[in-house]
Amino acid sequence: MNVKVVNKYETLLNNLDIDIIKSISGEFTPEELIAQFSNFFYNKMILDITAIKDYQNITTMQQLSVNLDMSKVIILLDDSEVVNSPKYLSALVSMGIYNFTRNIDSINFLIDNPNSYKDVAQYHQLGGFITDDEEEHASHSNSKKNKDKEKREEEPIKHLRIIGLKNVTDHAGSTTLTYLLKKELEKKYKVIAVEVDKNDFIYLNDRTLKNTNHFELQKFISSNYNADVLLIDLNEEGKEDYCNDVLYLIEPGLIKLNKLIRRDQKIFEKLKGKKIILNRSVLNKNDVTDFEYESSSKVYFNLPYLDDKLDNYPQIDELLIKMGFDRFDSQNIESKNGKLFNIFK
Repeated sequence: MNVKVVNKYETLLNNLDIDIIKSISGEFTPEELIAQFSNFFYNKMILDITAIKDYQNITTMQQLSVNLDMSKVIILLDDSEVVNSPKYLSALVSMGIYNFTRNIDSINFLIDNPNSYKDVAQYHQLGGFITDDEEEHASHSNSKKNKDKEKREEEPIKHLRIIGLKNVTDHAGSTTLTYLLKKELEKKYKVIAVEVDKNDFIYLNDRTLKNTNHFELQKFISSNYNADVLLIDLNEEGKEDYCNDVLYLIEPGLIKLNKLIRRDQKIFEKLKGKKIILNRSVLNKNDVTDFEYESSSKVYFNLPYLDDKLDNYPQIDELLIKMGFDRFDSQNIESKNGKLFNIFK
């Protein structure tokens, strides 16, 4: 049986399909948690990190790691910058805390498949755990070396063009479009396509397609700096900040648009100035104009339904040319009737 310690993410964690023998809610000091659970028998503890008082202070986590068996603890991280920083994650690994995630769906997996050091070694910055006070007194030379190292790590990826794809309406086709963009781009460029936090790529039967999680995305980008283009199916957690361009996909069906507006009435204000792609669209030019007027937005590209079994996609070539991929020849992009979109009048 398992135990839960919850706070901010109580509602989400209540939806987990696991056996719970004890659950507590609120904010607790390490001493309080240790007193309750150090002699309590359980299989796994599901720990909402926001339930720990002063959890952003890494020494607080150190108190827990010394007094609880952290191999039995699965920590749900929050989305704060401190907790997701390389320094904080590295410190967790240094303490032997290997089972942490920001993905609720990963908790069930970690219960039966706990991480080993090998699974989290990429977060570990060798050199030992350094407290904030110790870090303030680090030598100038070490600081300079770290800055130089960061600079060297950043420089190689400057020529790499990183394009993210993100669904705005539900299931707007980011995975398939990422795949189709890859198929076209690899005719002229060295391309890598990766999906974040999911593995829907597996259904496309293309072994060159990659997947990673949002924690490892930056490392994945750095390790593929020699490509020309990196396509990222961002899903929910992939950081848009890593991308040179992001394509925001909207499937312009009535039901999906109404659902979108009910969920977020200010969505088109948030998308102002961004690259909106109408994907799987049956709209003609006049329809697109009406869409732009009613939504007070600007459509970057109108992309119809495409057969993912074909070898050539003139519509995608046109999109790529618009995005500045100049190795594609616009004069050769024609459909059978000489028009780009058969649906255009």
